[in-house]
Amino acid sequence: MIINILAGGPEELLPDLSSYQGDETIWVGVDRGVYHLINRDIIPSMAFGDFDSVSEEELSAIEHQVTGLKKYKPEKDETDMELALNWALEQKPDTIHLFGATGGRLDHLLANVQLLLNPIKSKNPANVYLIDEKNIVFLKEAGRYTIEKVAAKKYISFVPLTLDVTDLTLEGFKYPLKNRHIYLGSTLCISNELISDYGTFSFSKGILIVVRSND
Repeated sequence: MIINILAGGPEELLPDLSSYQGDETIWVGVDRGVYHLINRDIIPSMAFGDFDSVSEEELSAIEHQVTGLKKYKPEKDETDMELALNWALEQKPDTIHLFGATGGRLDHLLANVQLLLNPIKSKNPANVYLIDEKNIVFLKEAGRYTIEKVAAKKYISFVPLTLDVTDLTLEGFKYPLKNRHIYLGSTLCISNELISDYGTFSFSKGILIVVRSND
């Protein structure tokens, strides 16, 4: 099962959502993202938000078309996106895609990147990806991973999320590494590229932000 969550970020930064549609796909809207989905003839199964970013007319359209509507007061401890993501994690999907979560306010972007920690904190095995037109972002805990070359996302960056990342090794990359210790704030692993169809990255301690991107 795949759950796609669309928030209300700038529409011009969205990828082609039709390429993420499938028979086992569940769509979820967050605040103004619900209205974006309806405008694309996608009726979400669930919708979360205080809906302070839609007009009364738009909210009426949402209320008439979405049965799984969860409305909240603006004064709450979680963001709308966090409420939607936590619900999605409870459904035990294989994969969760977060769209409309970049651009606009920088505080929202930083919060949404940090939300990628939620499945790690809850020991949930779901793979969660933050996706926009130019980027795919995900987190990895210590381990060894295979990564496939994707022409549309040729650049791969590794950014420490924890204070340090130990023994980072990159194989099959233009700029390989062997057991390097990188620290929070390091830009050593920005804009790397695969030189073959597959590469591997591994590390023994810490959490990495992995960013696949294109110009």
